Amino acid sequence: MAAVRKGFLVILCAVVLFAMPQLLSVALGMSPDGLSWSSARRDATGLSPSPDTHKEAIIQVFGARTWGWRGNFAIHTWISMKRANAANYERYEVIGWRARNGGNALVSSRSAPDNHWFGNKPEILAQYEGPGTETLITRIEKAIEEYPHKYEYKVWPGPNSNSFIAHIGREIPDLELDLPPTAIGKDFISGSNLLGSAVSGRGIQFSLLGLGGFAVSPVEGFELHLLGLTLGFDLDDGALKVPGFGRLEMFDRQAP
Repeated sequence: MAAVRKGFLVILCAVVLFAMPQLLSVALGMSPDGLSWSSARRDATGLSPSPDTHKEAIIQVFGARTWGWRGNFAIHTWISMKRANAANYERYEVIGWRARNGGNALVSSRSAPDNHWFGNKPEILAQYEGPGTETLITRIEKAIEEYPHKYEYKVWPGPNSNSFIAHIGREIPDLELDLPPTAIGKDFISGSNLLGSAVSGRGIQFSLLGLGGFAVSPVEGFELHLLGLTLGFDLDDGALKVPGFGRLEMFDRQAP
């Protein structure tokens, strides 16, 4: 009987710690429905410097809330890169509907690198420029080519668009990519492996196919994962990681 009570308390704690923040974010409407997806904003935001004036190589990883009610739970992520003196950015992302009937979900395009994602403005999750950027772009292109789930897509628990970007992060530790808790699917390790590096490419992660596990890393801090949701604390940045809301900064990092 005592074992049953302990099991019940564990389940109750998990529900409170993981489910309550997520339910609260839904109640607050973290991603309002707004207009129809077909008429939602898709124009550039200006977060990426123009190739006409910014001749240097640059790498940017973006994340934006998905359209409609799904945005209360998750973001969509993608990566945009430009080599030195290039006239365009190359943008890479996974689009779920393209995987239907055995199609390739991995999309490469020269569309706006930083556009609104169906009405939601993205934020820069990682940026890299300066010496070595060209070499890093080559390495990222290789990681993209080797992504093993081009023809697979599952909204939950993965592989999905966030699993793809997480794959790049694990292969390229130089990016120090720290995806927020709202990047549902990030905990699905490529190849359906149970053990690997954390998304940043630093530390370790254990994952039961994205359904549960943990990560310990000097970049991400400590994370617990349950059913695609993330709960954790980033000691380096002083931020809580909670479902629905993402990262909650505990103090101003720019303060003296």
